[in-house]
Amino acid sequence: MTLPPPIPPLDPQAVAAAAARFAAQAPADVRYAELDTPVGRVVAVMTRKGLARLDYEDWFGGLDAVLEDTAAKLSPRILRGGAALDPVARELDEYFEGRRRAFDIPIDWTLVPPFGRRVLQATARIPYGEVATYGEVATRAGSPGGARATGNALGANPVPIVVPCHRVVRAGGLLGGYTGGVERKQRLLAVERGERALFG
Repeated sequence: MTLPPPIPPLDPQAVAAAAARFAAQAPADVRYAELDTPVGRVVAVMTRKGLARLDYEDWFGGLDAVLEDTAAKLSPRILRGGAALDPVARELDEYFEGRRRAFDIPIDWTLVPPFGRRVLQATARIPYGEVATYGEVATRAGSPGGARATGNALGANPVPIVVPCHRVVRAGGLLGGYTGGVERKQRLLAVERGERALFG
């Protein structure tokens, strides 16, 4: 019985070249765009499932920091622009112009753990122009008494504005914290009170 000839070892350079060709030809997993809003520039990150991130660029540390974190957590195959981002830009414009009270953009919850997802989904149900307390959101998310954990989940909200964590306040009406700073929270609440003239 004759044995088949041994398989020659793979050439590492050939493997690397093939991987580079695939990466160049494969479609992007993630698309991003920088968008200007009345509360500062944001970086919108879309996957095939939906909007995965909407970062305040200055708060996160700049575009490079957002893309590096996105590459590590979602995929390194990232490209700028694309038609998938057009609805994000349009709906944000409509929101700040007072013509949109709820977002229709699909959300990719990949970056959100199960408890955080429950908190953010409860937050998304707070009506436009209204507020709820951390304790109320915790209860709606199925964790009565979990106001502190709820605050942490809201602080990690990857899609602020679209998932309106700015509508969550402390008991007694104090604003509490916000991803992007309390001034932005005040301004978003002002938009929903019809005070858009404050934005020039």
